[in-house]
Amino acid sequence: MEPIIVPRPRGVRNPNRPAGSLLLAQVKHLREAEKSLPPHYRSLIFSHSGIFSHAIETEGEAARYVRAVTEAIHAAHDDAAAQRVKIAPKRKRVIEIAAVADEAAERRAKNRSRSKKKGGTSGRKTSGRKT
Repeated sequence: MEPIIVPRPRGVRNPNRPAGSLLLAQVKHLREAEKSLPPHYRSLIFSHSGIFSHAIETEGEAARYVRAVTEAIHAAHDDAAAQRVKIAPKRKRVIEIAAVADEAAERRAKNRSRSKKKGGTSGRKTSGRKT
């Protein structure tokens, strides 16, 4: 059986070729995504691509616009994620907590010794019921 000869495709990428309907539809969707970006990022898109989305006619212009919008979306997301990061509260040291507990125990011991000297009860409250 003879091999089938398939010609190699010439360069698929042609920046001067008119943009097809699928590519223009993608540009339209990215234009809508661009509208939801903060103004700072929208101005970066024009400065990076140098083209308005309505003026796109060739594949090269569409490629520059798609790249600029994608980079702006990623930059906006990264900046927003950095702002959402919460700083963990600083925890108190265990030694400090133990010291407070020791101080409370010392105060209770002093109060017990004072009440014994005065002839009071042992520090327990009675409910008033007789057993």
